[in-house]
Amino acid sequence: MAAAPGPSGWWQRWSRRLSARDGSRMLLLLLLLGSGQGPRQVRAGQTFEYLKREHSLSKPYQGVGTGSSSLWNLMGNAMVMTQYIRLTPDMQSKQGALWNRVPCFLRDWELQVHFKIHGQGKKNLHGDGLAIWYTKDRMQPGPVFGNMDKFVGLGVFVDTYPNEEKQQEAQKRRYSPGVQRVFPYISAMVNNGSLSYDHERDGRPTELGGCTAIVRNLHYDTFLVIRYVKRHLTIMMDIDGKHEWRDCIEVPGVRLPRGYYFGTSSITGDLSDNHDVISLKLFELTVERTPEEEKLHRDVFLPSVDNMKLPEMTAPLPPLSGLALFLIVFFSLVFSVFAIVIGIILYNKWQEQSRKRFY
Repeated sequence: MAAAPGPSGWWQRWSRRLSARDGSRMLLLLLLLGSGQGPRQVRAGQTFEYLKREHSLSKPYQGVGTGSSSLWNLMGNAMVMTQYIRLTPDMQSKQGALWNRVPCFLRDWELQVHFKIHGQGKKNLHGDGLAIWYTKDRMQPGPVFGNMDKFVGLGVFVDTYPNEEKQQEAQKRRYSPGVQRVFPYISAMVNNGSLSYDHERDGRPTELGGCTAIVRNLHYDTFLVIRYVKRHLTIMMDIDGKHEWRDCIEVPGVRLPRGYYFGTSSITGDLSDNHDVISLKLFELTVERTPEEEKLHRDVFLPSVDNMKLPEMTAPLPPLSGLALFLIVFFSLVFSVFAIVIGIILYNKWQEQSRKRFY
């Protein structure tokens, strides 16, 4: 009685039946599965994600520099190290930033940020924090965590110093906010260029939401994820060393234009910390939409949030094409000539009638 074929014999017989074309397809599938570069399902039946390398950054930090050929540009005191990119060192009056050069035209996306904040300062004697940006303008230094004020787009802030509370204490007044906030604190803000970030109140008047996030001087990795799907903004964090996402902010009806830039920045003042970014990974999310959702989710020109009143700003009109400009000038001249001719005819008739009155 013949022995049952072993695994190797079964594989040999089955592989002979594969055509060369089927074999190449199988090899490609195995390579994709082995390399981890294929699509990954985020939630069953809902979303698949694809890593977008042109908007991502990880060790060994290739493509980072100040030249036009780099995908990422450094600004201010930011430095590239072997294990991280340091936005600001633990020194006073420093600011630095890291900006992607490629505008993002994705409709739905998820940004995962691996960061670390640490320093010598004791409790409430450190600052100021870092920000993650998706904005119209890039490489614009300013007072908002190292970026410009009155920005256009989305800002997510990891604020490590309670300015409002300390100012109340300095004035020997009892600190009694409407809702007590414990720092470090994560908050989000959408701006159409008309709002200023209120440092004295830690951004409270313009925040969409927030949560406490104890992220300083931890011995394990800390992560933040910003997800934008179907105009729904979700911010989660993994700061407990459990490799689990924890909800922080969830806001529906957020309208963000496409073609903005991702970046991150930090600033120190009288107090300081090391603000490090280990990686930034952007994923394109593929989401099915109904025909009704397609109509509702059309592109917008200015950021906004449903049910939240932002000071109105006029969206810039698209520039006129050469043909449109020519037609406007041509018909303006024709109308002017026509008006002049009509005016001359009416004037001549008036002159004739005036002469008849005298005779």
